[in-house]
Amino acid sequence: MQQRLDKLREALANVGADALITEKAENRFYFSGFTGSTGWVVVTEKEAFLVTDFRYVEQAGEQAPHFTVVNNERKAVEAIAKLLKEKGVKRLAFESSVSFHTHQEWSKAFDGVELVATNGLLEKIRMFKDESEMVIIREAVRIAEAGFAHIQSYIRPGVREEDVALELEFFMRKQGASGSAFDMIVASGPRGALPHGRASEKIIQAGEMVTLDFGAAYKGYNSDITRTLSVGEPSAKMKEIYDIVLRAQLAGVEALKPGVTGKEADAATRDIIAAAGYGDCYGHSAGHGLGIEVHELPSLSTVSTFVLEPGMLVTMEPGIYVSGVGGVRIEDDVLITADGHEVLNKSTKELIILPV
Repeated sequence: MQQRLDKLREALANVGADALITEKAENRFYFSGFTGSTGWVVVTEKEAFLVTDFRYVEQAGEQAPHFTVVNNERKAVEAIAKLLKEKGVKRLAFESSVSFHTHQEWSKAFDGVELVATNGLLEKIRMFKDESEMVIIREAVRIAEAGFAHIQSYIRPGVREEDVALELEFFMRKQGASGSAFDMIVASGPRGALPHGRASEKIIQAGEMVTLDFGAAYKGYNSDITRTLSVGEPSAKMKEIYDIVLRAQLAGVEALKPGVTGKEADAATRDIIAAAGYGDCYGHSAGHGLGIEVHELPSLSTVSTFVLEPGMLVTMEPGIYVSGVGGVRIEDDVLITADGHEVLNKSTKELIILPV
């Protein structure tokens, strides 16, 4: 945790601020370890404070040993203003994503303090996963992989998509997950053409492909995996689409290494799909960063200028979606290493045809 605070202070110096405030849950957790629902992290050049209320004072003391815990006594803004004055803060960095109301409130209350807006300052630090984070993420991946193996025996004609999602989440919870990383996507048949086709009341039919996009939430971190399988023999058209997406996904994974830009990694998948005649059916980015949030930096897209570096964790998930027909997406979680990459997922990407 101290190393994270040191990196934060370096970032503060770069923007010319002598302190930073954040109340974003993910950043609060990353820099302090505190998991409560209410709290403000204030970091100065030499000290770190966690401002919270009576409900969380004891918890904060246990979870954030590098921080001085301040009980705001139900007057958070006043307590923060007092703290800033006591520490002589003159330039306070904050995240530009805060609400207009919050900015107005702080501008009024923090007398003599200049507010310095930042964008992605903390998220760029979070891009690089340390070993303690990877231990947790690997377990989140393992849980999701176990869930995928389990759910294959559950999917059959006559089962609702919603029931598949419920069974999969229940199994992952039994494996240790705190829940699903996000609203699970279970899209069968023509609904596979919906990139974010959340599980519905639709009943799975024989001959349909089913796209499963899910992940396990575990100890504050997430995994994210997509596999598309077939319930019985699929159509020749869907087999063709599957083969194209698989080639694109493998090429995308192969492209992931230090020095490659997000745009170049995206192109490795997009060029294959476009050459096969399905360029207009691939409208989302090739991947995204993964960690405390399911979608975080860096991005892998047609406009991404991020340069991949060791320690970054990204997804690789190209897809093809044909309206009225169906869709295919395949996704892995991939760690960028010094000499290339490591695919965390072990589940086969060859087309699985379930018996009916």
